[in-house]
Amino acid sequence: MNKRQHVQKSFERQRLLNKMMAKPGPFPYVLILDHLKVDFNIGKIIRSAEAFGAQGVDVVGTSFFDPLPAKGCMKRVPWSMKKTFQEAYQQRKEEGFVFYAFDPEAPMSLHQESFPDKSAFILGHEGFGFTFKKEHYPEIRWIKIPQIGKVESLNVSVAASIVMYEFVRSRNFETTPACR
Repeated sequence: MNKRQHVQKSFERQRLLNKMMAKPGPFPYVLILDHLKVDFNIGKIIRSAEAFGAQGVDVVGTSFFDPLPAKGCMKRVPWSMKKTFQEAYQQRKEEGFVFYAFDPEAPMSLHQESFPDKSAFILGHEGFGFTFKKEHYPEIRWIKIPQIGKVESLNVSVAASIVMYEFVRSRNFETTPACR
């Protein structure tokens, strides 16, 4: 069995465990991962989603990913596979989520935003960005993670962890009765 086959088999096992065991976290936000690389970022983001109490993660545009970086968290955080961004967007819109995406040129910084319950954070591919055009989704709010250095962007799993931390921190790490 080659490495790809091994990863796929491990992924399918984790997918079954997720369906049986996962429960939404206590904080009212989700992540939409728009066509990320399948090697390690998706698993790391799911691991952080479990640490920061996310309700779920939508993985868009891939048929499998490496579960190893999740360190066992794939069975605890609800995640789903979506073929297109539009599919994930439409479902979360019907559920009442407010959407946020990241752009270093956005006028509003992450820490300046008051995130509502039911926030959906969209993270794109590190090299190619998002698969959608801004003008097709005018409801998406654009924010930035302020940076001091000259690096063009953060690793997507690091950016995801920062936004999850900020969401939870803005609620003083306490869930509301509606979220429990």
